[in-house]
Amino acid sequence: MTKSDIPYVLTLSCPNKPGIVAAVSTCLFGRGCNILDAQQYDSLDTGNFFARIMFDRLAGDAAFAALRGDFERIAGEFSFKWQMRARSEKRRVVIMVSKSDHCLVDLVYRWRIGELDMEPVAIVSNHPRETYAHVDLDGIPFHYLPVTRETKMEQEAEVWRVVRDTSADVVVLARYMQVLSDGLAAKLAGRCINIHHSFLPGFKGAKPYHQAHARGVKLIGATAHYVTSDLDEGPIIEQDVERISHRDTPDDLVRKGRDIERRVLARALRKHIEDRVLLDGKKTVVFAD
Repeated sequence: MTKSDIPYVLTLSCPNKPGIVAAVSTCLFGRGCNILDAQQYDSLDTGNFFARIMFDRLAGDAAFAALRGDFERIAGEFSFKWQMRARSEKRRVVIMVSKSDHCLVDLVYRWRIGELDMEPVAIVSNHPRETYAHVDLDGIPFHYLPVTRETKMEQEAEVWRVVRDTSADVVVLARYMQVLSDGLAAKLAGRCINIHHSFLPGFKGAKPYHQAHARGVKLIGATAHYVTSDLDEGPIIEQDVERISHRDTPDDLVRKGRDIERRVLARALRKHIEDRVLLDGKKTVVFAD
């Protein structure tokens, strides 16, 4: 693949008005680019416009810089929030985890086989490395950062240092069982993904699957969302459910719940690192694969 064949991805959002698509396509055409895929959405609820465009035939860094300069000018005209990057530029990911390791193991495996095209730059845990002695972390740097109520601010300062020093693009809470402070949540706005069972807020506290079993639920599920200062109420990226019956024990629910959590978190992360998720207030626009 030559440099001109490398695909690039442009995402943008702005208040909707006529001429956006024409201006963007004209800008790309003016630099000899070829559009490979284009998706757009007009939100009738918020009046905003969203687009994800993949293109190629951009010969080298100088051409990319020139295109960005052209786009800066039209971005000002339409008040775009936008980003443009080469698909070959891997997103740098920090994974945070507590004792339950099923999501961590799944993400590392999917990265290892090439399903998640990312660069894991750190694993952060409030449990020591020995907790995961059975897990092949494939050389990903591990940071043991224990936390108590009294040391939460100091621990989060160390978490932020890891994020900053690794130039991480996204942080994944892979069953990290600590609530982030409002300050850290604000620093990571739009780039911190959490996974939780979809019983919230119906079954809060300890042993939610046991609570669900006691109530005779017929569906269990999981939700992946961006972290905000409102606990488990951030913009939703991905969800899934599975039907269960009276024959399922609490252990069956836990087992099935782990499977759902794994696949929902992996799908959410993949969509994020492929620039398919755009924020629309308290909701998301998620463009299809």
